[in-house]
Amino acid sequence: MRDAVRIWIVSTRVRPDELARHQALLDVDERARAAALAQPATRDRFTVAHGALRLLVGRALDVPPERLSWRRGRHGKPTLTHPPGGPQTSLSYSDDLVAVAVGGDRAVGVDIQHPTPGLDPVALAHRFFAAEEARQVASGPDAATRADRFARLWARKEAVVKAAGGRLWPHLALPVHRGDVVRCGDPAGVHRVTDVATPGGYRVAVALAGDAPYDVATAHGLTG
Repeated sequence: MRDAVRIWIVSTRVRPDELARHQALLDVDERARAAALAQPATRDRFTVAHGALRLLVGRALDVPPERLSWRRGRHGKPTLTHPPGGPQTSLSYSDDLVAVAVGGDRAVGVDIQHPTPGLDPVALAHRFFAAEEARQVASGPDAATRADRFARLWARKEAVVKAAGGRLWPHLALPVHRGDVVRCGDPAGVHRVTDVATPGGYRVAVALAGDAPYDVATAHGLTG
């Protein structure tokens, strides 16, 4: 039986009562991290993202979401510690959307990207990406295509690095354009990365540890 990962795409624009419900689910550490964020919109996005993660994992395990707990690793990757033996999880946010991934036993990473107005994707690709990937971005026939190619590659890189439990910046030159099996980590291990269809100009990628294929199911909102 193939492994499976479920991804939810959730809007962080919620009513005040919904925001309060998400906030009530957070633990002391999550509330402190949210409070340390300077911008109200950023705090709200963090609150909704982590509240949504708790709701979705709690639903999958039939556990009250406020009773779940995670431990952050050396580079910030969270691991579910209560209840023990739960699924691997990952989350990412960009603009006003959050992507939540809930898998099984294999380490998982998810990333969502939206092209940022005003950024030069060609210059950034030449600065950070491998030469072949930089050429791929630059060869786009128009600005929208170039921005989309950059966002896709960045999402794939970040998903793989998250699954590996590493830091993104040392791995921006990691080639992810040749195929879906990528070697990353310390010590290096293989990860399979998959593009996830998402409307609205966003790019989403998910990666699982190991090279075995897996199934991906996507839902929009917390009710899917």
